[in-house]
Amino acid sequence: MKYLPFVNIKMGTRSVKRFSKGNTLPLTQLPFAMAAFAPQTEGNDSWFYHPDHPYLEGVRLTHQPSPWIADYGTFLMTPQNDVIADDPKDAWSGCRTQNSILRPDYLKVTFLRSDSDFEVTPVERGGLLRLTFHDDRPSFLSFFPTLGKYTYRFDEESDTLFGTTDGHSQDIAVDFRMHFVLRFPRGSVDHARTRAANEGKDGIFHLALAEKRVEFRLAISYIDEETALRTLERETGSLTFDEARSAAEEIWEERLHRIEIEPEDERQMRTFYSCLYRVFLFPHKAYERDAAGNPVHYIPATGKTGPGVRYTDNGFWDTYRTVYPLFALIARNEYAEMLEGFVNDYEECGWLPRWPSLGEVGCMPSTLIDAVIADAAVKGIGTPALWERALAGMLHHANCAAGDPRYGRNGVLAYKELGYVPRDEERESVNLTQDAAYGDWCIAQVARVLGKDELVPEYLRRAKNHKNIFDPASGFMRGRDRKGKTADFFDPVSWGGEYTEGSAWQNSFAVPHDVEGLAALHGGKDRLIRKLDELFATPPRYRVFGYRNEIHEMTEMAAADFGQCAISNQPSFHLPWLFAALGAQEKTDFWVEKLAREGFGPDDGGYPGDEDNGTTSAWFIFAVLGFYPLCPGKNEYVSSRRLVKGARILGKEI
Repeated sequence: MKYLPFVNIKMGTRSVKRFSKGNTLPLTQLPFAMAAFAPQTEGNDSWFYHPDHPYLEGVRLTHQPSPWIADYGTFLMTPQNDVIADDPKDAWSGCRTQNSILRPDYLKVTFLRSDSDFEVTPVERGGLLRLTFHDDRPSFLSFFPTLGKYTYRFDEESDTLFGTTDGHSQDIAVDFRMHFVLRFPRGSVDHARTRAANEGKDGIFHLALAEKRVEFRLAISYIDEETALRTLERETGSLTFDEARSAAEEIWEERLHRIEIEPEDERQMRTFYSCLYRVFLFPHKAYERDAAGNPVHYIPATGKTGPGVRYTDNGFWDTYRTVYPLFALIARNEYAEMLEGFVNDYEECGWLPRWPSLGEVGCMPSTLIDAVIADAAVKGIGTPALWERALAGMLHHANCAAGDPRYGRNGVLAYKELGYVPRDEERESVNLTQDAAYGDWCIAQVARVLGKDELVPEYLRRAKNHKNIFDPASGFMRGRDRKGKTADFFDPVSWGGEYTEGSAWQNSFAVPHDVEGLAALHGGKDRLIRKLDELFATPPRYRVFGYRNEIHEMTEMAAADFGQCAISNQPSFHLPWLFAALGAQEKTDFWVEKLAREGFGPDDGGYPGDEDNGTTSAWFIFAVLGFYPLCPGKNEYVSSRRLVKGARILGKEI
């Protein structure tokens, strides 16, 4: 059975800045690949595609992991004839969205203005492309800038376009250049008209085509032109477009077959496999091959080239909760290689990554890569030598402050001194404290696996620091200043300030490593269960004091209307499973099923909030399968009622 026909790569794309139904892009790419392609319907900002737009500006090479992070190493390709515009805002064309084909392995869109079809099928670091014009007007393929400065050089002897872009967004990326190479068949380019069209156009290149149907090849490199050319030969070789598409289809089918379900209905089938596709998109490979075939990569912190693998475009604050625990079941080899890349980052720049997109962005708090490392170690993913190197990075950010707030643990020195991060010194102090305590517990687990028993007591002691911010009077985690005082004003529905993307309701139960200890703080399991009942029963009210304005997560929580469980965002992901961990299995079964059935669907607006690099998709997958990784770093799961008739993981019944 083939599963690709059930994948809707537009799931989650019906989003706008103020209201997310996924904030996804319809990405045609191979699993974890370095290059992806998507239609651009309007604009060069991060929200450049919407499924309801009956028009196109072009096909974009993209690496964007999230609209909140933005893109890098990107450009736009647009077929044109008649009036040749020098701006996508003038070159846009009508299209029939119902006739577009958007799949993981294949993209086809029709530009009505130029009466042309643009097709793409991906390889890991590029793709094969096919452009067909259906009339005799002089035809062009235009390249438009989307971010940064661009250079172009066309080699007439080989009919090859060489280009560079230095565009990147919020990250640290020293001397970054993405090199791109496009090779056209001999005789398919009109050299004379190409030179004339490009004259004096900054960042724009109009390639004149001498044939009406052209297959061409694209490869990229973050290192240099020579590596891009080598990649072009290695990954596209003598493949035809159709051969490359067949290979891409086979690769995707293998990934999707790693979990096979017997669904209740087609809607569930389509939602499940659309989610599973999302899980295999990120993180992106950011390494290449040298002449001998060895992995090498651009180092964003220094601008140099180093040996080994590298991965990017991943926010650990989001993905540690569901994505990596799912990889531990269905992508162990890939997980091990990713971890190798993350450790390479530490050894090259001095800090384990937090939110890399090409280089470090660090836009979310805390060092939740601790959980990714601990989960790998306790589940035997990687090698002791790799875990040893990773532990060095964990200990470093657990004890040392970085000069740049994008690196390490914010407030770490005060945390070590006081046992909590003071609210008068750092924003989001409640989350920083809880995440640091959990990270310390993760350090103890890795140390234990490695036989470094001398480290374990100290970090298990620190793992109890969440107790220092629990307020027994209110039953919530609350920030304290350096003198230990809580704020005079407190409303549990007030967002921001001491909390990350939520209020006290969403952020007071983030103690996955010590649920029994959390229950004890509340006066026992029964009282904590009642508190969770209250959470789900409290209307989804919110106040904006900490942010001073409404953020989209507030709007989405209210729209979903599951009480104060904001399943639209990661801090609430574990809440329904806490009931089962406390012995109230029937409450977990009820809420997980309700959230999965009412919050998700296979259409273009299918998520309750931001999808975030596979995290929300993986949440749905666990919900359907009937178990959840409540505490990454423990080799155990919390159960819920399975929502499918049957399921197999890697061929084994569950």
